[in-house]
Amino acid sequence: MAEDIKLMKGNEAIAHAAIRYGTDGYFGYPITPQSEVLETLMAEKPWETTGMVVLQAESEVAAINMVYGGASTGKAVMTSSSSPGVSLKQEGISYIAGAELPCLIVNVMRGGPGLGTIQPSQADYFQTVKGGGHGDYRLITLAPSSVQEMADFVALGFDLAFKYNNPAIILADGIIGQMMEKVVLPPFRERRTEEEIIKQCPWAARGKRPERNRNVITSLELDPAKMEENNIRFQKKYKVIEENEVRYEEFHCDDAEYLLVAFGSSARICQKVVENARAEGLKLGLLRPITLWPFPSKVISEYADKVKGMLSVELNAGQMVEDIRLAVNGRVKVEHFGRLGGIVFTPDEVLNALKEKLF
Repeated sequence: MAEDIKLMKGNEAIAHAAIRYGTDGYFGYPITPQSEVLETLMAEKPWETTGMVVLQAESEVAAINMVYGGASTGKAVMTSSSSPGVSLKQEGISYIAGAELPCLIVNVMRGGPGLGTIQPSQADYFQTVKGGGHGDYRLITLAPSSVQEMADFVALGFDLAFKYNNPAIILADGIIGQMMEKVVLPPFRERRTEEEIIKQCPWAARGKRPERNRNVITSLELDPAKMEENNIRFQKKYKVIEENEVRYEEFHCDDAEYLLVAFGSSARICQKVVENARAEGLKLGLLRPITLWPFPSKVISEYADKVKGMLSVELNAGQMVEDIRLAVNGRVKVEHFGRLGGIVFTPDEVLNALKEKLF
């Protein structure tokens, strides 16, 4: 069968991939620059073909709690938003993490703080990988740098979420959400049957049945000793994820004397920076974290013994740079370069910053 190749925006790719994955439900609310996710789903009308529920909720708070309800029954459910909207979802995300439920969240980042701007940003890194809601929890975080990865990471995010009973998030930025590229759409998957859901999710709230007791889904535990046990179990699970699910990409790193570390659209720009630097005779490499959590700390630590310096390149005031510094533990100089307010840096700006900060 010929590949299903389309030209579309990253946001549109999310929607098409969700339909093709066999997603049971999407609950969202429009906000720039991710509104095309909901708009595309409404235009495609998957409820007529796959049976997927698509609902514009009355608010972001309502949307994430609908996800909570759908996930508690073992359904494959998702939401999407942009930075201020995801801020509103944080309490619900914490509840979902505390209840150990699988779901997929999409954040197409814009500038802040506050309402900020509708232009692209990567300033939600802290919010996402450090836990924007309350409690000690983690989100499996995938950072796409292309429209193709926007499509691919829907299935990957759902699969990881169900593997570990943990929410997963696709953390994109406004550039990746709005840019158009050719994308090979994934094949259609059949939505799971009720029997398959019960088998895969024996914990799900499906009502009392003769063959089993009623399941109760909650993140509340009034006994502090039991709550500590819950948290210890969470941390053990997170350790397993850190050991098995780290993903990253290396670009001209074999002989690199200096290393750029960047994700999303910043990594795309940094590929050109590496090419320009090598044309000048400067041995520069790029490491792109694909999972922002679990973070590729081990590989970055290994590069600390090989390179003369690292530059974290982000569309923010300096957030991922802290995790890089933790990974290298002072063994090599690590600096940050970024632009704020939705302004996107150029390859020349990055290369000049590298020379000014590390040479």
